[in-house]
Order: sequence, then structure tokens, then C-alpha cells
Amino acid sequence: MTESPFVAHRSLLFTVAYELLGSAADAEDVLQESWLRWADVDHAQVRDPRAYLVRIVTRQALNRRRALSRSREEYVGEWLPEPLLTSPDVADDVELAESVSIAMLTVLETLGPTERAVFVLREVFDLAYGEIAEATGKSSAAVRQIARRAREHVAARRPRMQVSRTEQQVVVERFLASLRTGRLHELMEVMAPDVVLIADGGGIAPAVQAPVHGVESVAALLARAGRPAVAAFETTTVWLNGAPAGRFEIEGEPTVVSVVVEDGLITRVYLMRNPRKLTRLDEPAELAR
Repeated sequence: MTESPFVAHRSLLFTVAYELLGSAADAEDVLQESWLRWADVDHAQVRDPRAYLVRIVTRQALNRRRALSRSREEYVGEWLPEPLLTSPDVADDVELAESVSIAMLTVLETLGPTERAVFVLREVFDLAYGEIAEATGKSSAAVRQIARRAREHVAARRPRMQVSRTEQQVVVERFLASLRTGRLHELMEVMAPDVVLIADGGGIAPAVQAPVHGVESVAALLARAGRPAVAAFETTTVWLNGAPAGRFEIEGEPTVVSVVVEDGLITRVYLMRNPRKLTRLDEPAELAR
């Protein structure tokens, strides 16, 4: 029995939806809506099922993003993407790993919905301009202009330095070891002077509601979180969004931390404490492009 194209491309379709929305829960809803629309299509008339399905998913994701705009505006504190547990193999595809990283997804949040779709479909999934035009309802000429503006926008905001998987792991391990001890000087040694910490509690879990700037302020905040007075404070290295990261508990509440490493030092710390975004950390997500 021939495998359904939707099933065959499900990992790809989930990855597209997730990169457009930054939320696995919303991406799953988009896939469900897209499957219902695919079921109503005369499959014999579809020449390229992969491209057709990507178009359906893109349209549904754009609809979902517009519907979510109000809730994003009313979100309590900083909004961060929903972290995903991934296998280390995701890091083998450097472009995919970068595109799903918390840092990149955070940058993509600064684009408009259509700009984000054009950027992701072109730069990550290498779709032709004509296909992107069909998916977004724009002309090919407009898509080319949007793609250029989006590339410039992202290039100005993405991390400057690329590091190897080994270097990232070494720095993350040092960071987590320092976090376990709660020693201020050890935390400061592993972070850049202008490091920025962003935390997401969603108004549910305690978290700073504005970015924290500077190594002294960030280290002091993290040292309090990792102080020995916290019972059984343990950290675990996990792979999140294609990169090594940390998982631990603060006063019984789950927390994950993802970092950006540049020149051997941490320049960004993303602290996720919203429990509604920490429900997919027991089984690796299947990502593909």
C-alpha cells in the first residue's frame, strides 16, 4: 500500500508550521487543519504533492498567526518560542539547526507574518519564488522584494559568529556547572560583558518580565536561581532546537535554558519557565526539510 503523501512529508510540514509560528501546539493544529483540506483534494490532479502540501500548511499557518496576534499582544512579559526536544542528529544539518534555534525563532518574531513565511520558505526550504507566491497570495515580483527585505532584517539581528557543536557543548556544560553552584564569579566568567537574558513565564511561573542586560545583573539573577538553598538543584544537558541546552527545576517548577555562544562566551540566555510551553520535552520532535 502506497504511503500517503501527507504522512510521508509530515515531519517537513510540521517543521514549516513550527518555524512560521514558533509554537509546536499551534503547528499541530495547523497540520490537522491542513490534513482536512488535503483530504478534500483530488490527489490525481496534484503534480507535486510536497509543494502542494507546503502551500496548504503555509496558508493555514498564516491564518493561525493572524488569529493569534491579539493574544501575542496581550502576553504577560516576554514571549519566547516553545522549545522542542530534538535529537543531536538535527545539528548535522547546520542550516536546519540554525533555522529552528531559539535565537533564530526569536529574530523571526520581529518579522511580519508574510515576511516570515517568505524568508522561511526561501532561505530554509529553498522553494522557488513562484511557489512562494502561490503560498502567500503575492506576485513573484513582490515575493522577491519581500525576500530581500527579510534577509536584510534577519542578517542585522542574527548572531554574528558560528560555533562548532563541540564548542557549544563545552560552554553549555561550563554554564550549567556554574549554575549548579550558584557562584557569581564562575557564572560571570562564562558570559560576555553585554550578555542579555530573556525569560518567559507567561504570567504563570515567576520570571522577570523585561530583558536583563549586562553580565553582573544576569549572573546575579542566575546565581539566585541556582543557590544551594534550592533543594536538590540539578541540571541536565539536553538537546533543544538542534543545540545543547539545559533542563532543571526551580522550586519544583520545570525550566529550560538555551544560550547563544559567540567567541567562546554566552551572549544570550533564553530562560523558559511557562509550563504550557514545556510539555514536549520527553520525546524528540521529528524535524525535516
